Amino acid sequence: MTVTLALDPQEEAKLVAMARARGLSTDELLREVVEGILAGASAVPNGRACSALMGSELVAAMQASPYKELDLEAARDPVPTRKVEF
Repeated sequence: MTVTLALDPQEEAKLVAMARARGLSTDELLREVVEGILAGASAVPNGRACSALMGSELVAAMQASPYKELDLEAARDPVPTRKVEF
């Protein structure tokens, strides 16, 4: 089966960068993603398929990100309190 997916130039560049970062061709990367989706698919009561990525797949995707310089930590401000005397 052949599937055609139209990507804009930015999406294509990101996909190519992710594949290169993992040492894969874009076809190999997409095959891994599809296999992961199919492996995680399970039947649910309403008859539809449900898929969930495994933690290891999410970690691999984040490590392959071309935006490694992004800080994903949430800003933590001190909790507002007031001084109380006893």
